[in-house]
Amino acid sequence: MTTENKIEQSLIDKLKDLKYKYREDICDRDALEKNFREKFEALNRVHLTDAEFARLLDLIVSPDVFAAARHLRERNSFERDDGKPLFYTLVNIREWCKNSFEVVNQLRINTSNSHHRYDVLLLINGVPVVQIELKTLAISPRRAMQQIVEYKNDPGNGYSKTLLCFLQLFIVSNRSDTWYFANNNSRHFSFNADERFLPLYQFAGEDNKKITHLDSFAEKFLAKCTLGEMISRYMVLVASEQKLMMMRPLSDLCRQGHRGVYSPEQRQRLRLAHHRQWQNAHLLQGINPAQG
Repeated sequence: MTTENKIEQSLIDKLKDLKYKYREDICDRDALEKNFREKFEALNRVHLTDAEFARLLDLIVSPDVFAAARHLRERNSFERDDGKPLFYTLVNIREWCKNSFEVVNQLRINTSNSHHRYDVLLLINGVPVVQIELKTLAISPRRAMQQIVEYKNDPGNGYSKTLLCFLQLFIVSNRSDTWYFANNNSRHFSFNADERFLPLYQFAGEDNKKITHLDSFAEKFLAKCTLGEMISRYMVLVASEQKLMMMRPLSDLCRQGHRGVYSPEQRQRLRLAHHRQWQNAHLLQGINPAQG
């Protein structure tokens, strides 16, 4: 039987083929923050003092998933040591493809009350935006989902105290079955009494056939520009509910030949189609693909 370690290494190899940079040196919180600082300073063409960087972290790290998601997508500012404002972005929000894309594995985040280790994380410009939890074929991906929920409910967890607050997507897989879902605050991110999950998705290709095998999923969904587009275009921030929603890309938008040719009226119709698609999304019982 293929072990979790082999599945993890195979995924990392695939991501390296997709031109992600593998950062095996990033294995703890200090290394994660050091890398983020380097990327932040390069993107914003600035050199921060240690005191300024500490204040920046205090400003941007938030237990509020919705607030962090907005921060990721907007131009922001904070006051430097000399009293002048620094206007900055965390990533290149105009051209997501031009950000740096990195992969780290077995990152350990230690806080005062938590000592969690995360299978695989994807970083955009040093910001962790995707967490991938892996299990062997004999274990249902549901166990990985439960693990994520348990981690998030753990007092002092890394999700609310560190740069992991910027995670946008969770992906769970036992290599054969692969699912993804949006991060959210606790009231939108839990099991109900019937153990139903919030909306989960399996990715579909242009022919609308589900792509469930991890290798094929990574090839299509985790390609750098595609992932950037998923986060920037297909995730919707609903201010009235303080909730992140993940839209399944309509098949015609997935075709390279059609990108960028829609009129404002067509784009509005597509937005409405996405809205209807969300309204029709039902809660999945467990994660049986037959129920998708």
